[in-house]
Amino acid sequence: MDILSNELLIQAYERAIKEGLSSDFVDLLFQEISKRNLKNQLSKPPVQK
Repeated sequence: MDILSNELLIQAYERAIKEGLSSDFVDLLFQEISKRNLKNQLSKPPVQK
C-alpha cells in the first residue's frame, strides 16, 4: 500500500464505500488510512460493522 499516495488512498476508500465493495476491502483501506494518521481527512465517517 505504500505506493498509493495519501490522496489516492482516501479516494479509493470513499469510492469503495460508495460502490458498496467488500467490507474486508474497505477495512483494509481504513487500516492503512489509520496507519498514516489520515482519518481527519475523510469526508465520510468510517463504516460501522
